Amino acid sequence: MNILYHHRTQAEDGQAVHIRSLVRAFEGLGHGVREVALVEKTGEADPARGETTAPGGAEGEGRAFPWSLVGQVPRFVREVAEYAYTVPAARRLRAAIAEGRPDFIYERYAFGNAAGVKVARSEGIPLVLEVNSPMVLELSRTRGLSFPRHARRVERSIFKSADRVAVVTRVLGDMLVDMGVDPDRVFITPNGVHLDQFASPDREAARADLGIGHVDGPVLGFTGYYRDWHRLDLVIDGMKDDAALGHAHLVLVGTGPVEEELRDRAVRRGVGQRVHFAGTRPHHRIPAILPAFDVGLVPAINPYASPLKLHEYMAAGVVPVAPDQPNLREVLTHGEDSLLFPPGDGAALNEALGRVAADASLRETLGAAARSAVTERDLTWEGNARRVVSEVELIDK
Repeated sequence: MNILYHHRTQAEDGQAVHIRSLVRAFEGLGHGVREVALVEKTGEADPARGETTAPGGAEGEGRAFPWSLVGQVPRFVREVAEYAYTVPAARRLRAAIAEGRPDFIYERYAFGNAAGVKVARSEGIPLVLEVNSPMVLELSRTRGLSFPRHARRVERSIFKSADRVAVVTRVLGDMLVDMGVDPDRVFITPNGVHLDQFASPDREAARADLGIGHVDGPVLGFTGYYRDWHRLDLVIDGMKDDAALGHAHLVLVGTGPVEEELRDRAVRRGVGQRVHFAGTRPHHRIPAILPAFDVGLVPAINPYASPLKLHEYMAAGVVPVAPDQPNLREVLTHGEDSLLFPPGDGAALNEALGRVAADASLRETLGAAARSAVTERDLTWEGNARRVVSEVELIDK
């Protein structure tokens, strides 16, 4: 199939990883993908695809588009700009269609953007809308919205107008159904992995890369952009208070706004020598460093997300320790491939960490089961690409 992929992403973060990974999966299955995007660059170079520089080829405004200034203007101006993006985006989509009609449009949902549904309807082309989060709800809780009633109305209209809506969890899908989306149009495409990237684990090399060498205890690892709501402070406190974690080391790969706070907390709690800030790594290097971990941390996550890090821990055979909540139970089974604890319960979190940290045999059993679950539940980008194509094939039937 020929796919027209539209997104408004410019950040070099998990969004870009998602886009590049799904494009690779579509292409690997023999489909053609043409991107229409806000900016030309959508992610880091991927050596697995023979890339030595970040991929381009997306048809957008490139460096000339002043989108980087949007975050610096007053909130109501930013919202107007986000809605206004629909106009130039629709123009670019129509231009791309004129040069080669796609079998369907695949669009990553962005707040205020109605370009995909407008063009798909006028051109008679199926639209698959990828929804990773309910943006109106999220923005209402974070930066705030100047026109909340209008935002809810527009978002609901966009969701209901798509031919198919790909959501990252069943929990999120149920939220959209409650908003009026036809449940028959909703299907699940969780965050995924490319299993070939996890084929040759090298624990010694991974620990050398992270600068932790031969540590004298189990390694608790976390990857990503860490914020206060990730509750890594609970892990640091447990390393001081829980005897079973008395020799454990915490390794944080990435960065985040609470880094200095976590550094200070580790020193105050007397565990500074066992908390390691390993810095950031390009995403294509993450699979190679995960074998350094004995435990993969997800101390907290929102109730509808599909954490990319979780599936990567699983693919690497690293035991996940995560909150016991419905979105994570979609892929994890407590005691079989993970240890789960009541959300927000620091004592229960550290009890679970202590249990798995003290038992190498348990870590091996749970880690192997976690890796097997990736295959059994097809938590791969290729699986997502197949699910999308299958849903498109059902649209006209």
